[in-house]
Amino acid sequence: MNKINKLKFLGMLVCIVAAGTLKAQDRKAPSYPLITHNPNFSIWSSTDKLNESATQHWTGADHSLLGMINVDGKIYRFLGKETPSFKMIVPTSDEKAYEVSYTEKEPQGDWKAADYTAGDWETGAAPIGDDAKNVKTLWKSHDIWVRRTFNVTNPASINELFLKINHDDNIELYLNGKKIYTKAGWTNNFVYIPLISSDKSALKAGKNVIAIHLINTAGGRYLDFGLVNKEKDNSAAVQVAKQKSVDINATQTIYNFTCGKVDLKLTFTSPLLMNDLGLLARPVSYVTYQVQANDKKTHQVKVYLSASSDIAVYRPSQEVSASKYSNAKLSILKTGTLEQPILKKAADDMRIDWGYFYVAAPKTSNTIQFITPQKDASDAFRKGNVSSTAKQGKSLALNTIIPFGTVGKTPVEKYVELGYDEIYSIQYFQKNLRPWWNTSGKETIEGQLTDASNEYKAVMAKCEAFNKAVYANALKSGGKEYADLCILAYRQSIAAHTLVKSPEKEILWLSKENNSGGFINTVDVTYPSAPLYLIYNPQLLQGMLNGIFYFSESGKYPHPWAAHDLGTYPLANGQTYGEPMPVEESGNMIILTAAIAKAQGNANYAKMHWKTLTTWADYLTKEGLDPKTQLCTDDFAGHLARNANLSVKAIVGIACYAQMAKTLGYDDVAKKYRAIAESMVPKWIEMADAGDHYALTFDDKNTWSQKYNLVWDKVLDLNLFPQKVYDTEIKYYLTKQNRYGLPLDSRKAYTKNDWILWTATFTSNQKDFEALINPVHKHAIETESRVPLNDFYDTNTGIRDNFKARSVVGGFYMKMFSDQLKDK
Repeated sequence: MNKINKLKFLGMLVCIVAAGTLKAQDRKAPSYPLITHNPNFSIWSSTDKLNESATQHWTGADHSLLGMINVDGKIYRFLGKETPSFKMIVPTSDEKAYEVSYTEKEPQGDWKAADYTAGDWETGAAPIGDDAKNVKTLWKSHDIWVRRTFNVTNPASINELFLKINHDDNIELYLNGKKIYTKAGWTNNFVYIPLISSDKSALKAGKNVIAIHLINTAGGRYLDFGLVNKEKDNSAAVQVAKQKSVDINATQTIYNFTCGKVDLKLTFTSPLLMNDLGLLARPVSYVTYQVQANDKKTHQVKVYLSASSDIAVYRPSQEVSASKYSNAKLSILKTGTLEQPILKKAADDMRIDWGYFYVAAPKTSNTIQFITPQKDASDAFRKGNVSSTAKQGKSLALNTIIPFGTVGKTPVEKYVELGYDEIYSIQYFQKNLRPWWNTSGKETIEGQLTDASNEYKAVMAKCEAFNKAVYANALKSGGKEYADLCILAYRQSIAAHTLVKSPEKEILWLSKENNSGGFINTVDVTYPSAPLYLIYNPQLLQGMLNGIFYFSESGKYPHPWAAHDLGTYPLANGQTYGEPMPVEESGNMIILTAAIAKAQGNANYAKMHWKTLTTWADYLTKEGLDPKTQLCTDDFAGHLARNANLSVKAIVGIACYAQMAKTLGYDDVAKKYRAIAESMVPKWIEMADAGDHYALTFDDKNTWSQKYNLVWDKVLDLNLFPQKVYDTEIKYYLTKQNRYGLPLDSRKAYTKNDWILWTATFTSNQKDFEALINPVHKHAIETESRVPLNDFYDTNTGIRDNFKARSVVGGFYMKMFSDQLKDK
């Protein structure tokens, strides 16, 4: 390359890098929290501009919120994206029952061809899969070949042809012998795949055949498919509002738009203030509109919100009812499924299909509300047709128009409330529990909506004060990138829980293990999330431990170690995970109980469960120093024997038990178990010592791992391990970092960002802390994985390996919790 061309190339490279940097700086989150209350009521935007995508439930299913503003007759869309309208050509099973031919033996001949004779194939109803509760034809082998014959009258009349499919997992799909779709992997729901014109041309008038080869490589099996026509959009033209900025704080996401001659400030507030359990549990969020002219003139303004009834269903194929009514304060829209299968389902990739979703606005706003099919909603606003045209059906829209009248340079503010009444939230050892706000059964959702309206200004003031305080404290504790990460974690962690009261009148703050099994009250999910709750309300951490203690102390869980979970959300009827993690969970429970004691300044909670804690401490004493082959919280990495980091957990757990005994005045017990813990430390150092680092396993000095469990030795002031261990590990870690962070260990390039932030907390200086933290922040604003912050990803590419929207990001607050204890 000559010198001039080389300079041009370098100049282009600088521009490309600069453009990428600007784009990264514009991004504030991988996905933006809008409505965040619990695993069921959780709505996000996956794009940096709010009007570039439909809003979604954390699982990825569309939970559409659509917002428009009319300024002097010109309409601008600022929120969400209109859902395309599809017309059935070849139905999927949620639309109409159908049958297929199939075989689980590799067929002879050209099985893909339209004229192939499948005489020896079997016939079965769709969907096909391995979950007997949700399929019509069982498939449990490695491969399956499927053929479906159908007729089409007039292919030329199709506007845009889409494949509608839900499959698990690897697939090749042919239309009349032509391959039109292939994918390695799986879908979680129905997806709509646009077919190019050459694929569409394979569709013939008369008889057609879709042929499929589906391969199971891991996990479940599933197949349901059809063809649909995307209908033409004949609606009136709408302009897209110009988004000027987006900001995220602990309880709010705030957007600013220019909508022609009017500026709009749009604020989503979920007032998750942990010092007020009534407010925390109230299932109501606010959508606030503040409008003002930007040209020193006056303008006629009205704002529109359309909320889909899909927010209240598991599948969009479920029928719903919708109604409009009012009370003394509010105008209200309500929707829910006809079926109302209360607490009948338990799964990870699941949306609630019982209870009712509400949209409410103060009557003083002169609110106009109406109900339509979702496909007709925005057109009704554009054309001024505001009469209700639907009360029952699929995918309805709850529409609200707030007239602002004449707007000038003085800002005018109005709001809408979104609420959800689950009726019953959790099944706890066969007993259905109401949500916290209605434990008595005498409260009403209308009462909650009214209280939320009456307290609007006070709640906003509390949120504003809290937002400032949490950011300032995080900034002081760890710097800007750390503070930004803490803010991203706040609502996400909380919204992965549900608050209820047990039959024994104890707090239950129950997590859902989002996108990693769907388990309820998983102990090794509680463990990393704990710092957030230790700072802002240790009672909530007690609420995560209470059910696990009850499980053991009631005799329902007879083992001498702690359980992994209480079931699959929302059914907390006993452990459903496949195997125990004895050292992991016992250590977790003891350490967290000790952390509560430190946060509260007493060990009263520990005293209530002392017998159980003693059983677990004795188990750690016997089995913890050199653990046998078993899983730890990083179970995705597989079984491991002689796990050095797991051994640290056992040692720290025993010392925590001794610390609590001392606090309670059990001096002999404290002395005994402290001596046990101290005696293990030099043995651990000898077994793990690999020269310039400490090994992943005691029997392989060529390995390494993050020893994130060491953090409690520092945070709880246990003083077990010499400083040399920490200094050696941190120095070594800094040589192993990749673009997006420190790998979990020497086996793979993947990491867990919660563990990185724990590891960073036991650094001895700000420089090393930031060196570990900054790549994690870079991941959050650069990752291609546009989902609620995922905690398990490749440190080279930034792409998630799995997991999203999990509560474990509450662990980002470990440095803040450590500093809080130091300041006491």
